[in-house]
Order: sequence, then structure tokens, then C-alpha cells
Amino acid sequence: MNLLDRPRRLRVNPVMRDLVAETDVSARRLITPHFVVEGKGVRHEIGAMPGVYHVSADTLVDEVAGDLELGLKTHLLFGIPEHKDAHGTAAVADDGVVNVALRKLKERFGADIITVTDVCLCAYTDHGHCGFLKDGVIVNDPSVGQLAKMALAHARAGADIVSPSDMMDGRVGAIRELLDDEGFVNTSILAYSAKYASAYYGPFRDACSSAPQGDRKSYQMDPRNGREAVLETLLDLQEGADMVMVKPALAYLDIIRRVRDEVLCPVVCYNVSGEYSLVKNAAKAGLVDEAAIVRENLLAMRRAGSDLIITYHGREALQKGWI
Repeated sequence: MNLLDRPRRLRVNPVMRDLVAETDVSARRLITPHFVVEGKGVRHEIGAMPGVYHVSADTLVDEVAGDLELGLKTHLLFGIPEHKDAHGTAAVADDGVVNVALRKLKERFGADIITVTDVCLCAYTDHGHCGFLKDGVIVNDPSVGQLAKMALAHARAGADIVSPSDMMDGRVGAIRELLDDEGFVNTSILAYSAKYASAYYGPFRDACSSAPQGDRKSYQMDPRNGREAVLETLLDLQEGADMVMVKPALAYLDIIRRVRDEVLCPVVCYNVSGEYSLVKNAAKAGLVDEAAIVRENLLAMRRAGSDLIITYHGREALQKGWI
């Protein structure tokens, strides 16, 4: 052995390892999702996602106040309305569940937090698809018009960032044009650019009652494809996206890296519900060290190239000192 080849010198103790560590995970890198429902005083744990809750707007304010003390300043809102129909009309209503929550959050916290809203019709339609359904087929352009109106409603209610997750072609450009025309030039767009038709979404669909009739393979991406993720990302940037996302995260770390290597804007990944619930259930069964595996998973996402991570683990990980 060449005695000069001693990389272990930089691993001799915890302080040395911290000194030379390449990757970190901190509160500012994390985006916290919330499932907002109608009503008052609601906080019900979601069965498929231990530690995650359905909350009403007033309860959400209290949760965000606690998160803010932990350093979690960015919050992603998913709305679950009581009324669903074929065109997701509740998604564009001025008094819709997300819009009510946005106004309460901005009234309480102002610019101390960043609010992100999911722009998608799946939780608002009675068929569970992310766009309009006609003769059993998701029609693209009429769906895009409704999605743009949904984004505008969120911007009017105080959203800092709107985040289209539907994967309809051209929706980023339509949203950007409408926001600009209505004076919301500073509302950012975080595009779900590479969103795969994944089996990891099951617990989320339970939480939102948004399981589709059939599947979403005609508009979400094929897990066999990688180059297509770069194409979708570049198209979204051309249309005006400010940030781009890869979803899911753990099974698509290679895609995060490919996107990171192609773009200069912030790259976000979504540590999705299935990834979260698998860890929770494995930890409950005593199969894994939860703190260690959460830390390792989040580091993997950062190391792959994500600037920001949407994750359900953030609050607990910070409370318990896992990260």
C-alpha cells in the first residue's frame, strides 16, 4: 500500500467527518406538505400516513406556527374539498379550501413564510383524474384552461408559488401568461416537470380521495424513460417555470442528477407518500433505525442534486434532532 493513500485520515472522528462533509440537510432545504380540508378545528391523522394529518384552515395556522419555530418556512398546500364534480369547479372557487387557508396564513405570517399550492384537479374531480375526461380520454387543452384559472385563484389568495402537478402539455405557459396578464408577475411557478406514473403514490391518493378511474399513464411519465425527463424539464423552463421538480425521489435519484446537470434553476424533488409510509411501517416493525434511514434518504436526495426536498419527515426529523 502506498502510505500516502490514506483517505481514512478524514474519517477519524465525528468532528473531522463534519468538517469535510460534502452534503447537508437543513430546515431551509425542506418543504412541508399539508392536507387542508373544510371545517373548523379539524386535525385527523391519515391512516396510511402515520404522523400526517388532515387539517382545517384554522388548525393549519397553528401547525405552521410550530413548524416555523423549527425553521420550516416553506409550506405546500393540497386542498380536499367536500364537493367534487367532473370539471373540478371547486378548484377555481374564490372561497375554495386552499384559498381560505392561504388568506389565513398570510394574515398571520405575512412574508415570514413561503406558501406553495398544488395546482391539479385530481382531488377536485369525481373521476380522480388531473384533467377533464371526455369519452374516457383526458383532454389536454380544456384541462389546461381550468388549471390556469386554478393557479390564478391561488395567486389572488396569496400564494407565493403555484405548482402544477398535472403533467398536461403546455400548462406552465398558460399559467404564466394568465398570471402576468392579471398582474401577478412575481408569483413563481414550480413545475412538476418529471412526474412519473408511479406506484409510490398510494397513501397520498388515500389521503386526498383522488384515486383515478383507470390510471394516469397517458399523461404522467413512463418509469422506463430518462431522456424524456430532461425534455419535459426543458420545455417547462421555456414556458416560464422558475423551478422544476422530479417526483418521486428515491427510485428516481438518477433522474434528479440528470436534470440537475442540464439546468441552472433550483431543482426540487418530492419524497412522496409511499416512500414515507414504507419507512414508517418498517420502523414500526423494528426492521430499520428510523432516524438513520430518514437521514440517509434525505442526504441521498441532496447528493443527487436536489436543492429542495418536499418531505413529510421534516417536522419530526427536526424535532428529534435527526438532521
